[in-house]
Amino acid sequence: MRNSLMRITLRQLQVFRAVCEHLSYSRAAEAMALTQPAVSLQMRQLEELIDHPLFEYVGKKLYLTQAAEGLLQASTDVFQRLDELDMELSELRGSLKGQLRVSVESSAKYLSPHLLAAFQRRHPEVSPLLRVVNRAQIIKRLTENKDDLVIMSLVPEDMALEFMPFLNNPIVAVAPASHPACQIEHLTLKDLQEWPLLIRETGSGTRKACEEFFQQKRVHFPKTLELNSQEAQREGVVAGLGLAFLPRHAVHLELKAGVLRELPVKELPLYRSWCLVHARGKRLSPVAQAFVDFIREERAVISAIAKRFDVTV
Repeated sequence: MRNSLMRITLRQLQVFRAVCEHLSYSRAAEAMALTQPAVSLQMRQLEELIDHPLFEYVGKKLYLTQAAEGLLQASTDVFQRLDELDMELSELRGSLKGQLRVSVESSAKYLSPHLLAAFQRRHPEVSPLLRVVNRAQIIKRLTENKDDLVIMSLVPEDMALEFMPFLNNPIVAVAPASHPACQIEHLTLKDLQEWPLLIRETGSGTRKACEEFFQQKRVHFPKTLELNSQEAQREGVVAGLGLAFLPRHAVHLELKAGVLRELPVKELPLYRSWCLVHARGKRLSPVAQAFVDFIREERAVISAIAKRFDVTV
């Protein structure tokens, strides 16, 4: 290793990572509580140490050079290892401490905070960081190793992943209480084709599960309206824009209040499982491993959480 690389400081790497995140010296300076000249000086010194430019401007936009991409990956490894060391030292002191980075599919966002809260009650010094994204973004984050763990359904078969199913995710058809379909005692999927259907955006796990299910059942909905969140879907159903297929726990409050009705469709619920997922061969931090063990072993706790949403375990 070149002697110059040994002179790189952790502070320089912190500032460098802030510039990479914000793609702006001024915004990085604000985030790091520094002046812009101080950030510029740190980056010039870093470029001298690695003997390569780190950033280039095209127009008014800042881009990372190939050297910067390599340094960013190396710095990620360094800080991740330091985080793991901090956790290991905490374990030696008899406590579990550190950050738990979890990304979840948007339809799991109602359930996930309760799981993290139950885990944190066991380990008060753990700091959960929860990100809610759609299925396509989850897969991208898995590819880029952005998280400790992810929670998703329909785990991709073409990726090298370890996954553990831990909870049923029933998808049901819902309608406003005044909808004509609510007056029919027995329904089939084909009966619903005459009404508009509210669907999620491309990349949604719930949409993918439903589309595969409809294809299997040879059902086609000619009138659809695309909405980019479950909240928009739910409110669209309440407003009378159409029907929707939604995870039961995402509409449990509206169902209990009678604002929405679960339609008695013969082929439903459509069951999928929530899974805890990480890349195969990934070295889990002590905090991440503790969360995996918690999900695997604390079935009674998970069952109690599920019952709040009227979810079948």
